[in-house]
Amino acid sequence: MPATPIGDPAAFIRAETRLLAPPHVPEIRLHLADEAIGLWHRTEEELGAMGLPPPYWAFAWAGGQALARHVLDNPAIVRGRTVLDFASGSGIVAIAAARAGAARVVASDIDGFSLAAIALNAAENGVAVEVEGRDLLALGSDGYDVVLAGDVFYEKPMSDKVEPFLRAAEARGATVLFGDPGRAYVPKTGVEAVAEYTVPVTRALEDGEIKRTKVWRFV
Repeated sequence: MPATPIGDPAAFIRAETRLLAPPHVPEIRLHLADEAIGLWHRTEEELGAMGLPPPYWAFAWAGGQALARHVLDNPAIVRGRTVLDFASGSGIVAIAAARAGAARVVASDIDGFSLAAIALNAAENGVAVEVEGRDLLALGSDGYDVVLAGDVFYEKPMSDKVEPFLRAAEARGATVLFGDPGRAYVPKTGVEAVAEYTVPVTRALEDGEIKRTKVWRFV
């Protein structure tokens, strides 16, 4: 069978993933990679040539699963509010916010494949999620009552931009929460954990099969 052209993101995602329920958020179904390393290695070079990051959108990372679980279990966080899911990846957190009763949900990511995955996943779960492809790190997060982010502190250059962005949202009055399983560059001061979960993950891309993952806020 010929390979699906990578130039058609939606068709590529449909062909190269399966609809699966993330183990910590079984209420949600996502287009996820069934065989992690195969898709990662096969697409990394092609995506890189297009100026795009690896297929982060094809996996349910620990921080996103924990944050989605927290939102579903505590719907008052987002109910009736305008929500931004920053660096959304698969859209798992955005979908959770929509299911929990948010008035409006916007999922942002600069990866066009991620935006296609979010649209497919939102449709699969029967929720309305808007996609935003502009770089919000440069534009800011005005207009959002809640800002959510899962697994955004995985490398230093990204973290150096994301932390001020999230703190600025919190300073202007937004509720800001982020999920993180102890990545190297997660903020060490001025934060507190509001919840902790044991999240099953893909061992092929992590250092174990379970990640103790916290949902954090700034203080």
